[in-house]
Amino acid sequence: MRQIPTCKGPDPDTRTPRLVLPPGAVDAHCHVFGPGDVFPYSADRAYTPPDAPYEGLVALHRKLGVSRAVIVHASCHGSDMTVTLDGIARSNGAMKGVAVVDPGVTDAELARLDAGGIRGVRFNFVKHLGGMPDMDFFQRVLAQVEALGWHVVLHLDAQDIVPLAPVISSIRIPFVIDHMGRVKAKEGTGQPAFLQLLELMKNPLAWVKICGSERVSSAGAPFTDAVPFAQALLAAAPDRCLWGTDWPHPNIAGDMPNDGDLVDLLGAMTDDAALIKQVTVDNPERLYWAR
Repeated sequence: MRQIPTCKGPDPDTRTPRLVLPPGAVDAHCHVFGPGDVFPYSADRAYTPPDAPYEGLVALHRKLGVSRAVIVHASCHGSDMTVTLDGIARSNGAMKGVAVVDPGVTDAELARLDAGGIRGVRFNFVKHLGGMPDMDFFQRVLAQVEALGWHVVLHLDAQDIVPLAPVISSIRIPFVIDHMGRVKAKEGTGQPAFLQLLELMKNPLAWVKICGSERVSSAGAPFTDAVPFAQALLAAAPDRCLWGTDWPHPNIAGDMPNDGDLVDLLGAMTDDAALIKQVTVDNPERLYWAR
């Protein structure tokens, strides 16, 4: 029988951040896991998370001062979107979502997801989550969602950014690169993967999430070695940067972040209140709530 690894849960003792987020602030990258007895995990999942249900996400956001959120559907739930659609429906307009879909997804199913508050589709290129998707499937889905006004979220390993750059540059809809491209802080801001990411950000369709500092950091908590990468991305495309917690932080091998500290890390990335509002309110408003 295949052994499915179990990942760690989030830090349960969320600290109240010193940084006060602006009204309407959006956590643009978070997940809902289970509970498994209500929303079962996929049989072919790559990992099993501890339950981190909608109620936990709402409590976290209350502590952090977050007003709205984007639920990024997690691979451990496969393409069954029930848990994410449930969270969006229960939020009364405060949440939107990003989908995971299977090959052969129909236009009717995509329209159903759109009506349920989904505004994008995510593809995992990360090796431990299955690696490169079938590119015919990838291109077909992008063509399908273009008519809906959706975007595509790309979850990449750093070493894949350079070889995939021609494919990414050919995308005709807005695309969002997760977690600063998962670059490695120890390799510096001059590493080829990050230079290529900055080059991609010259494309007006390109967006990036300045989150996942715990995945970028080589030094561990408090992950300040990820700050220069976020600062460079903010300088490159302040109108196309998003911020999120990545709660409940699946598959973290090193230090588990405290989400209150991650809010304060945003304050280390910039002390410009107008820029913080742009990244946490205005930018996600355009991408997720404009219609």
